[in-house]
Amino acid sequence: MAQPAAPPPTALEQGCPIRVEHDRRRRQFTVRLNGCHDRAVLLYEYVGKRIVDLQHTEVPDAYRGRGIAKHLAKAALDFVVEEDLKAHLTCWYIQKYVKENPLPQYLERLQP
Repeated sequence: MAQPAAPPPTALEQGCPIRVEHDRRRRQFTVRLNGCHDRAVLLYEYVGKRIVDLQHTEVPDAYRGRGIAKHLAKAALDFVVEEDLKAHLTCWYIQKYVKENPLPQYLERLQP
């Protein structure tokens, strides 16, 4: 009996760059994985007129450890900087990212 064909490689396996998309209406940053079937996501909410709460980052188990969450965190923090917002960091991963990347433009926008 013939072996089933292996699934086609994902964008990450092909060495394609990770592309973060920002959906302002849904207040989320996403990275599509394996075509459109899987995705990594970072969720945020406005908690004041110029304050966002970066709430949650989630990467499917099969894609963890590949730096995807770093791309999401950077995109979200760059959005905070570009829009001149303040950020509250509920998400533990984004707290960790800021500690590992203590850029002044990020640190000056953090809310306690």
